[in-house]
Order: sequence, then structure tokens, then C-alpha cells
Amino acid sequence: MDASNLHPLTVADISALGRDDFVARLGDIFEHSPWVAERAWVQRPFRDVDALHAAMAAAVDNATATEQLALIRAHPELAGREAAAGTLTAASTGEQRGAGLDRCSAEELARLRSLNAAYRERFGFPFVIAVKGRSRYEIMDIIEARLKSDADTEFRTCLDEIAKIGRLRLDALFARATFPMHTTTAA
Repeated sequence: MDASNLHPLTVADISALGRDDFVARLGDIFEHSPWVAERAWVQRPFRDVDALHAAMAAAVDNATATEQLALIRAHPELAGREAAAGTLTAASTGEQRGAGLDRCSAEELARLRSLNAAYRERFGFPFVIAVKGRSRYEIMDIIEARLKSDADTEFRTCLDEIAKIGRLRLDALFARATFPMHTTTAA
């Protein structure tokens, strides 16, 4: 496609999309959970990224506890088997790389995997945190601290962190994305 036919992606562009295209474009903002975008779509038009994010976060907040748990469980463990196998989503790969989780020493990796296992054993779901701006050392300390929480607090904390991840992903999408301009030619 000719670059002259592209313009920066805007919230107006997203708001103008039909449901299927909207979900195709935003379905992975909330990890492997396109239902979030599908439910947010009905709130169109969005005046800005804040409104779009609020609609998506509200879709999560209004979901059943079973759906919320599935959303939490859709998130990969940090530096876990998905990372080792190379099966993380592009967004998760970039986020984990940005926190230095791909550069863990053998000892750091063993500690992180041990903390992940203890967390999953205690709560029944993976540890979730918005890793942007955090070091791998800080993340491991946070897992250790959160292991002392009760299950209800951790469930809510994971959902709050997922909302932060969603916002960061939306910000990244609108900062880098372009959208095809529909041009018509006169006959």
C-alpha cells in the first residue's frame, strides 16, 4: 500500500469500524479475550483513548467472575513456558523484553519461576502485572510481596493490572499505527 494513502490511526477511525473489524483490530488489547472489545464496541463513538479504555475496562468489570478469571488465566506467566517456547503474543513478548525478563540469569530465572509457581499454587491463576517501567528485580520483589495478600485482593489486583496493560497497549497502538485512507477518484 502506498504510504501516501495512510494517516495516523485515530479514535474516530476505530469508532467508525463495524463490530467485526473493531474486534479484529482491538481483540488482543486484553490478552486472548476479544469479548472485551466486542462488548466495548456498543459504547461507540469514543471521544478519545480515555473513553475507549474506560469502555473496555467497564466490559471487564461488568463480566462474570468466571469470565474475569478466564481473562486473568489468559495471561502468560512472566518468563514462563510460553516465553521459553516463543509462543507469547507480540505484545507480551515486547513487554517482557522491556522489563529485562529475557535477560534473566539462571538463578534469576529459577527464582522467578519458583515465585510464579508459588503464586499459581496459592491463588489458582498466574501473577499479572503491568511490567512497563519495572525491572525484573522489582517484579520479583512485587510477586513476593503479593504472595502475602488474600485471594480476593489478588483477584482484584490482577484485574486492575490487566486494565493498566490494556491502556498501555492502546497508547502504543495509537502512537504507532496508521490507517488506510479511503480515497475516491472522480470519473
